[in-house]
Amino acid sequence: MFNHIDMVKSLAEAKIFSKAQINKYEQEAASKKISLADFLITEKIIDEKQVFEKIAEIKKMPFVDLSNEIIRKDILALIPEPIAQSHGLVAFDKKRGNLKIATLDPTDLQTFAFIEKKTELKPEIYCTTPSSIQNVLKQYHKSLRAEFEKITKKEIIDGEPKNLKEMAEDLPIIRVVDTFLEYAIFEGASDIHIEPSEKEVVIRYRIDGILRDVMTLPKKIHSGLTARIKILSNLKLDEHRLPQDGRFKIETDEYRISFRVSIIPIFDGEKIVMRLLNESSRILTLEQLGFQEQQLKAVRVNIGKPHGMILVTGPTGSGKTTTLYTILNLLNKPGVNITTIEDPIEYRMPRVNQSQVNPKIGYDFSAGLRAFLRQDPDIIMVGEIRDKETASIAINAAMTGHLVLATLHTNDAATALPRLDDMQIASFLIASTVNVIVAQRLVRRICPHCIEKYKLGKEVIEEIQDQFDMQKIMNIFRKNKLIKPSQTTISDIDFFRGKGCNQCKEGYKGRIGIYEVLEVTPAISDLVIKKSSSEIINKKARELGMINMLEDGFIKAKNGVTTIEELVRVTKE
Repeated sequence: MFNHIDMVKSLAEAKIFSKAQINKYEQEAASKKISLADFLITEKIIDEKQVFEKIAEIKKMPFVDLSNEIIRKDILALIPEPIAQSHGLVAFDKKRGNLKIATLDPTDLQTFAFIEKKTELKPEIYCTTPSSIQNVLKQYHKSLRAEFEKITKKEIIDGEPKNLKEMAEDLPIIRVVDTFLEYAIFEGASDIHIEPSEKEVVIRYRIDGILRDVMTLPKKIHSGLTARIKILSNLKLDEHRLPQDGRFKIETDEYRISFRVSIIPIFDGEKIVMRLLNESSRILTLEQLGFQEQQLKAVRVNIGKPHGMILVTGPTGSGKTTTLYTILNLLNKPGVNITTIEDPIEYRMPRVNQSQVNPKIGYDFSAGLRAFLRQDPDIIMVGEIRDKETASIAINAAMTGHLVLATLHTNDAATALPRLDDMQIASFLIASTVNVIVAQRLVRRICPHCIEKYKLGKEVIEEIQDQFDMQKIMNIFRKNKLIKPSQTTISDIDFFRGKGCNQCKEGYKGRIGIYEVLEVTPAISDLVIKKSSSEIINKKARELGMINMLEDGFIKAKNGVTTIEELVRVTKE
C-alpha cells in the first residue's frame, strides 16, 4: 500500500500536522500494528479525500475518487487481482492506448513497468484514496465469483466433474492459474502452495523464505485448478489417491522459469506445491553468496585439490544446492569431466553431465555413483548422501582420485563428521578423504532502498542475551575492528533495518547465506580417528580460527547486510 516514508513526508509538506504530531501518531499506529495512513483514517483524525487530494497536489499528479464507482469488468481484469491487492493500485479506464491507473503509491515504477509490458498499454497514473482502492478490490471478488459460478454449474457426479479435461481447459480456470503463476514470477517467489481446506482453497507464496497468503478461492474451483496444473505437468488427471511429481516450463523474452510440481492427497483434496526454478538466472560467485574473506580462502584452497570430499550441510531450503552449483561453476573447465547425480536437476549447466535419480526403476544415488565410476569422471557431485551405501561409494571415490561434492543434512559443520561415522564409514577414511565442510543457513537481506541505522531496544537486547553469549559476539566485533573501543556493550552499537518501501517486503529484499567453514586439518583428523564428539571437534575448530554461523551472522548484521531479528528467527527454527 502507500509507502510509509512518502506518507510521512507528504503530511509534513502539506503542513497538515507538525513533526511532533506525526511522531506521536506513528508511535500509536506502531503500537496497534497498523500503517500510519490506516491509523489516521480509522481514528477519523483526517478527512481521507481531503488529505489524498492535497498529497496529489504536492506531487503534481491528477487525483481520482473511485469510492463509489463501478469499473468495467474488462478494464478491471487488465491488472491481476493479487497485484492490485498487494501494491494498492487498480485500472479504472482505457483510452487510445493508455491505461488509467489509480494508486496509493505513485513511486511504484517497477509495478507500472510490469503492467505496461503485460497490457501493452501506457500507464496514466492517478493518486487516489484507500477507500477507493477497497471499493474496486471488492469488484474483483464479484467478477471472479461470477466466473467461478460458470465453472461450478457443470454437471457433477459424486462430487467430481464428468470431464476433468474440459474443466481444465475452461477459460476462467486458465485465467486464474495464469494469474497466480505470472504474479509468483513477478514477486520472485521460490514456491507456490495450493492448499484445499473444508470450504476454500488458499494459495500461498514463499518469498525470501517466508510463506505469505496471496489468494483465497472457493472450494468448488479446486478440481478444475488441480486438473489444469496436472495437464500442464503431464500428470494423470484421474489419479487422486497417490502422490504425483511433474514439471513444466514457461518461457518469454524476459525469463525462462521451470516449475517443479508435487501433488499429494490430503483430507480435503489434493495439495499442490510448485517450486520455481529460474533457468535464465546467472550463477553467482562465492563472494555474492556471502562468504567472508577467511572462509573464501579455505573453500578455494580445498576445491583446488585434485581429490577428496567437499561437504555442504544444512536443513532443507538453506541454499546448499546453490552453493554446490557455484563451486561446480568454478571447477567447470574444458580439461575436466564433471558428472552429477541429482534429485531433481534444479539448474542446467553446460559441459556438465547431469543425471536424475529414478527410484521407480532402481536408479538411486548409490546406483548412479557406481555407474559414474566407469565413466572416467574427474569431479562428481552427489545431490545428497542419505544412506550408508551412498556414503561408502562417495568416500571410496574421493579416496581413489576423484573430487566429490555432496550435501548432508546436519545442523552444523562439526556434526557432519560423526554423522558419516554413524553411517559406518571407517573413521580413518573420513579423516583422510573429507577436505572441507561448509554449513549454512539463509537470512533475508535488508532492502538497500530503505535501510536505516538504529540502536537495539531493551526487549530485543534481553531476547538476544537469553539466546547468545554477548561477550563472545562483542569480542568478534573487536577482533574484526567493527566497533570503537568506547563501545563496550551491545546497546552502544548501531545496527541496521529496513523501514519498508515499495521496492521490498517488510524491509527485506533477497537473501544471503551465513556460513561456517570447517577445514579438516591434521588436528581435526586426529579427533575424527579418535571418534570424538561434534562438540570436541567444534571446540578445536574454533581454537584454530573457525568463525561459526552465528558469528558470521552478527558480522553481517553489524555491516548492514541483515538484521538481528533475522538471526533470532533463523536460529530458532
